[in-house]
This record gives sequence, structure tokens and C-alpha cells, in this order.
Amino acid sequence: MQQLKIFNINFGPQHPAAHGVLRLVLKLNGEVVKRADPHIGLLHRGTEKLIEYKNYTQVLPYLDRLDYVSIIANEHCYSLVVEKLLNVLIPLRAQYIRIIYIELTRILNHLISVTTHAIDVGALTPFLWAFEEREKLMEFYERVSGARLHANYIRPGGVMADLPPILLNDIFIFCQQFNSRLIEIEELLTLNRIWKERLINIGIVSLESALSNSFTGVILRGTGYKWDLRKNTPYEQYEKVNFCIPVGKYSDCYDRYLLRIEEIRQSASIILQILNLLPSGLIKVNNVKVSIVKRSIIKITIEALIHHFKFFSENYVIENNELYQGTEAPKGEFGIYIVSNSTNKPYRCKIRSPGFFHLQGLNIITQNHLIADVVTIIGTQDIVFGEVDR
Repeated sequence: MQQLKIFNINFGPQHPAAHGVLRLVLKLNGEVVKRADPHIGLLHRGTEKLIEYKNYTQVLPYLDRLDYVSIIANEHCYSLVVEKLLNVLIPLRAQYIRIIYIELTRILNHLISVTTHAIDVGALTPFLWAFEEREKLMEFYERVSGARLHANYIRPGGVMADLPPILLNDIFIFCQQFNSRLIEIEELLTLNRIWKERLINIGIVSLESALSNSFTGVILRGTGYKWDLRKNTPYEQYEKVNFCIPVGKYSDCYDRYLLRIEEIRQSASIILQILNLLPSGLIKVNNVKVSIVKRSIIKITIEALIHHFKFFSENYVIENNELYQGTEAPKGEFGIYIVSNSTNKPYRCKIRSPGFFHLQGLNIITQNHLIADVVTIIGTQDIVFGEVDR
């Protein structure tokens, strides 16, 4: 009887299904995976250490470049941490605007997640359709921030600019028309025999494994566990919005695909609700220091000028404190832990990226699957290495 020799091979980082710069060392028995050892660090930029040398406003562009598929979600989490450390409450209109752009970002993320996964399995057409829709969403980014990708739009204290009425109208039209394109993608994939054979009963994750490995987002909800920070620990104005938390039943790759499709629908529904609830008012906190002295016009102007100069040259100072804030980013729980020390820079910054925890569980999920199934499993993990390597 012929025996198969166990050997190691490199998967990536040049492999197109490695989603960036992932290198896996696979221990194989024939085509069956016995061990998957992820090697990361090829994109490492020392982001957390760089943040400690920048003031609180200068940190924002670094957040944009972490998960570069869901940029505004990163900015939002950081802004929440700084606002809590400063003990400021942003205006209601700014909170609603944030929700609109967070959910647009969720749609952006899931569209590229589902359709690049389809490319990995062998279907190109959904990717082309999804990028046509993504182009419209990137235009919504550009019309408020001037940037298509690294928006730098959500900032501590509110948002950079208000939304003009014509933009609100265009977002409304997009959400109404978008469902028809989503149906087209589903018609091509959901009941496709090849797609189902490649995904069903592949990469099954038990609830115990998901919890012990700190999985969040779609991978955790795929086990049937109803956990979404927008519902469980509400922030901004999510408690005012009606939406469902879709959960899986079989916890396989097919379940995770279906959950992302349903989350896209829920995000479109949230945006439509927010557009109807959007109040008028300020879009950033009112700076009381400018109007503290009312004795003379000259004094107000001088104090305002001094404050303006100091703010932009030195930035604000946060007293000794420490705080962790987690948000429901498209890929799972994205969190930031900051320690402040009465200076204008964070003393320490630690970023919790969901992709890091999902990747470290790859060895468990891929056990006794074929090499081709490894590609499928990585696709449903929705990994972006900007946030994993940092």
C-alpha cells in the first residue's frame, strides 16, 4: 500500500487568494491540511507606536490606513474614545450623520468581502457588479470629505462637514435602488450548485471555539450567538433604530456568506430610517472657549485667536485616564484602548482588530480540510492585513 508523505508548503504571500500579504505554512497529508501556521508582519508599520508620538488630532490618518476597506469605522471608534476621555457629548445631528456613514461603510465592506470571496472560488461577475455599486458609495465619501478612500471625515467632536440636502436625496435613491442589484448577485451565487458545494459544511466553527478564540462579527453570529455591539452596548443613536441581528444555523462558510448579504440589507434599512429621523442643528461640538469673555469685541477676538493658535499648534490635553471602546465594525469588534497622561498625545494606544483573532483561529478551522477549502475559509474570514499587521 502506497503511503503519502507529510510535507510542508508555503501558501502565499504571492497567492492571489491570500488577501494581501498572508503567508501560511501548511502541513499536508496529501491534499488534506493537518496544520495551518499563519505568518504575519509583512505589512507591519508600527502604527500603535507611531500614534504615541502624535497629538490626538494627528492620529486620525493612521486609523484610516488600518482596515482600508472600512475606513470610517476605524475613525469612528477612535473618535468615541477621545470624546469619552474629554467627557464631551456631540450634537444629535452629528450622531445621526455618523450612523449613515458607518452603515454605508458596512455595505462597502461586505460588497468587496462577498465578491472577492466569489473570485477566490471562481466567480468573477459579482465582483464587477459590486464595484459598480461601490463606485457610487465612494462618491458619497468624496462629496463630504474630498477623498474617495481615506475620508478623515468622522473626528473627535463630531464630523468634518454637514451633508447638503441633495446628497441626502442621492443616498436615499441609492438605498431604494440598491436591493435590485443585491438580488442579481444572489441569483448568481446563493443557489448556484458549485458555490454551495464549495461552501456548505466547510469551515464549521463551534460556539465554544468562537468564544474561546475571541471571534466576533459574522463568524461569531454564524454559530447562532446573537451578539452585536450596536444592540448589546448601544452607542450613538442605534437604540432609536429598528434592525435585526441575523444569525446562522450551521456555522459554515455558506452561513457566513448569507449573513453578510442580510447585513447589507439591514444597513440599507438603517440608513433609510436615519434619513427620516435626521434632525437639524450643529454637526460638531460648540467651542465655549471662544465666547467665554463678553466684555469687549477686541478681547473676544484676541482670546479666540490665541485659543485657535494654541489648539492647532498644541492640540487639546487629556488628563490622566484610560479607556477602552469597542464598536461593531463590519469585520467584528474593532476596539481602541488609550492611556492618557495629561499631555496632548496618547501615552499608550492598543488596537483590537477583529481580523487578528480570526486569523489566529485559522489552524482550528482548517483542520482536515483540503487545500482548496483553505481558500474558501480565508475568504469568509474577511481579512485585511492593514489592521492585522498594524
